[in-house]
Amino acid sequence: MFSVTVRDHIMIAHSFRGEVFGPAQRLHGATFLVDATFRREQLDDDNIVVDIGLATRELGAVVSELNYRNLDNEPDFAGINTSTEYLAKVIADRLAERVHKGALGEGAKGIKALSVTLHESHIAWASYERAL
Repeated sequence: MFSVTVRDHIMIAHSFRGEVFGPAQRLHGATFLVDATFRREQLDDDNIVVDIGLATRELGAVVSELNYRNLDNEPDFAGINTSTEYLAKVIADRLAERVHKGALGEGAKGIKALSVTLHESHIAWASYERAL
């Protein structure tokens, strides 16, 4: 399996519901490095997994929808604990929609899987992987 990873970052604010979250139940900020990895079994006709420029642009567009937002105030996240794991899924699903709509080019139609990893720090991160 071949893969290409592109990176961006986001800064958000949010709070959690539930005793398991301790002090994170209060409003707090988070800065995440966001890695999106595209996988395919065979390279396309140009011998690439995906156009890195297009992948970078589309990841940037997806994360810009979340950047500098208090997710507690966003209608899409009403009543949801926006954990790192959950946000990885949201970003992966939004990127997958863009792949299906052709925003990453014709060659991207051969992508079989996509994973998104949100790095909370140099010692902790969470990922979500999905098929395309």
